[in-house]
Amino acid sequence: MTGWQMLLYKEVLRFWRVAFQTVAGPVLTAMLYLLIFGHALESHVKVYDKISYTAFLVPGLAMMSLLQNAFANSSSSLIMSKVMGNLVFLMLTPLSYMNWFVAYVGASVIRGLVVGLGVFAVSAFFTELTFTSPLWIFAFAVMGAALMGCLGLIAGLWAEKFDQLAAFQNFVVMPMTFLSGVFYSIHSLPPFWQGVSHLNPFFYMIDGFRYGFFGASDVSPWLSLTVVGGATAVVSAIAVYLLRTGYKIRS
Repeated sequence: MTGWQMLLYKEVLRFWRVAFQTVAGPVLTAMLYLLIFGHALESHVKVYDKISYTAFLVPGLAMMSLLQNAFANSSSSLIMSKVMGNLVFLMLTPLSYMNWFVAYVGASVIRGLVVGLGVFAVSAFFTELTFTSPLWIFAFAVMGAALMGCLGLIAGLWAEKFDQLAAFQNFVVMPMTFLSGVFYSIHSLPPFWQGVSHLNPFFYMIDGFRYGFFGASDVSPWLSLTVVGGATAVVSAIAVYLLRTGYKIRS
């Protein structure tokens, strides 16, 4: 293996060895959401024609789990290395900052996709799944996981202790994912809150992802693709810059 391949392998092995916690745990959480919200609101909420509310929930829950775990993978790996003091051994290697970027973000994408697939696999026992446009599903899944992997990289570089990372996740990542249309269509909101939702890039990730299943969405999938692609490019550029300058890892 080359340097970046070995680092990628190490990062994938890190979460896979505790898959019961890093993969099975998030899948179970998503299923609890599906059971509680799906069964409680199935007969009370109608979003798209001929689509049950339970089926509507599945793509949103899968994407939410994918995004949260992609973020958690890169951020937790970096903060653990910094707190435990073993990051210095990685810095002694001749790996470039791009090697770091590809390995950490690549492992985040893999973990996010594995968790998302796990949610789909279990959801098949509860509702019938349809796939209208698989390419849209794949595009938004990969870009969303990459964006969150980069954001986790930034958070992991910035944080100096677990409390700071937890604050970033609890006050930034969690609210933006829960208020992105996972459990509802934004058309059910008042006009003011619809406008606020359009400022949330997480909304476009979930709405575009959901379009791949049903061929229906709250906004154009091309608009969602543009917003998500632009956000991914910006966050990736920031993460690469911080790695190149050695932000909070060379002191």
